[in-house]
Amino acid sequence: MLIDSHAHIDSERYAADRLGVLSRAFEAGVGAVLAIGIGEHPSQMHQALDLCRQFNGQPNLPRLYASAGVYPHNTHEADAAVLSKLDSLLAEPEVIACGEIGLDYYHKGAPHPVQLSGLVLQLEIAAARKRPILIHCRPRDGATDAWDDLFTILDAHWRQTGLGGVMHCFGGGWEQARRALDLGFLVSFAGNLTYPKAQPLRDVAARLPLDAVLVETDAPWLAPAPDRGKRNEPAWVTRTAHTLAGLLAVSEEEIASVTTKNFLRLFRLGADVGN
Repeated sequence: MLIDSHAHIDSERYAADRLGVLSRAFEAGVGAVLAIGIGEHPSQMHQALDLCRQFNGQPNLPRLYASAGVYPHNTHEADAAVLSKLDSLLAEPEVIACGEIGLDYYHKGAPHPVQLSGLVLQLEIAAARKRPILIHCRPRDGATDAWDDLFTILDAHWRQTGLGGVMHCFGGGWEQARRALDLGFLVSFAGNLTYPKAQPLRDVAARLPLDAVLVETDAPWLAPAPDRGKRNEPAWVTRTAHTLAGLLAVSEEEIASVTTKNFLRLFRLGADVGN
């Protein structure tokens, strides 16, 4: 069984065939999906939880879990009402993580100081609810600015919680991976691991211990090769897992087993997620 540890299945791009998308994932051996609850805006962060309640219990579908959080570019919207909503969502048993949250200095969005303060506020809520975090971090091209600021914040506001989290769609170098491991994070790889020009990322992946990795799709984005540019879906997490297995010199069965165990350990879940 594989777990897609990060998929935006509430996306409007699945509106016409969401059940089919989930069915294909199950047929591909995906036993669980972590549905990311950020929506297009904070007003939609409940949609991932809604999908859990809509589809869980139906036969021949993956088990769904949810997250909730305010995406970096939307942190200017994180007023008292939004933060209260986040707190309430993190109290729900299906909502196992806070995220994706973090810093994005690549795209134009909320000013950097607003992203920084918004991240700290969400870390405080996640810590109080004892939920691991899902981190989005993207620096400017050729820079490590977002990573440097991120680790400063995590060292000051998160390390002491011992809750850890996931470096989602990891795109950093070995230094960033090493610091993530030191903080108790898992490093998650998406379809970009399969791209021809991603050899530096594959070099980092090959150095990681098996107990530190996850696989994800970030669907509907980042479809793996050879379907880059198409709408991604959770069934295609198998391709990233295949690439990661080769890099770590293990079988596809072992990469499925260890990434599932890593996910269950981080989120303190039972071993019956695929049942």
